[in-house]
Amino acid sequence: MTKRLFARLAALCSAMLCGLAATAPSPAQAEEQAFRIGIAPHTSARVIIEQYQPVRRAVEAALGRPVEIVTAPDFTAFARRAVEQEYDIAVTTGHQAEMLRKDAGYLPLLTYRSDFRAVLVTAAKGPYQTVQSLAGTTVLGLSPSSLVTLWGQHWLAEQKLPNIQLRYVSAADSVAQLILAGDASAGFMSLANRAKLAPEVQAQLSTIAESRSMAGRVYMLNGKQAALAEPLRKALFAFGETAEGRTYFDANQLGGYRPVADEELEAMEPLADEVRSVLKAGK
Repeated sequence: MTKRLFARLAALCSAMLCGLAATAPSPAQAEEQAFRIGIAPHTSARVIIEQYQPVRRAVEAALGRPVEIVTAPDFTAFARRAVEQEYDIAVTTGHQAEMLRKDAGYLPLLTYRSDFRAVLVTAAKGPYQTVQSLAGTTVLGLSPSSLVTLWGQHWLAEQKLPNIQLRYVSAADSVAQLILAGDASAGFMSLANRAKLAPEVQAQLSTIAESRSMAGRVYMLNGKQAALAEPLRKALFAFGETAEGRTYFDANQLGGYRPVADEELEAMEPLADEVRSVLKAGK
């Protein structure tokens, strides 16, 4: 009788434990419950996570659920992860935004008012002050699928400079450091990221070339979250009118939010196709 009682109690405890294990979320499941905003890695992960905290708080308040800011090691990894649906919102430049719209079902939410331009910078007191002086040197880009690098590659091809070696690094501040250390003649970065460098670093750089205005960082909503498009758009525009929002825009020279037109993204299709080629090649 006692043995049967212990056996029943053991079975009951086992069933209760199994039930708890089935209902308690695993660490992976808990992480999935957070709304993920992926930011293209235009600078270091630490700076990105810090920079986007005001946006995170605004989205978290609008959704009433945890929101996290994440990024990727480089632009190619970011594009691959976005295509694989790892982000609820992907914030990336126009060419990747167009690819995500066409290929992965993301929906445009908004973009920033400030112009997005790429620049080619060099050391202000260095020997590389002209286009021709770059021949036979190493020039830096961010990754094969970043907008500034793709623009830069086209620019270099148009100049017909011989023996250019293009080297990829992780962030705009790394580009500046390597140029000033004499490890490269010049490098490509966005005008916004140039302006975010420390004043003493900016003072040591000069600009050789600058692009036309292009579609900058665009907020793209994962199609699985389509029902949230209007609530999120309204919440972000409302955030832009707050004191915290204005401080965020001023600190990062973003100018505020504005709608993004399909035509702006469609104009980026040739460069979007280059991202597809990079992803296909597995670079």
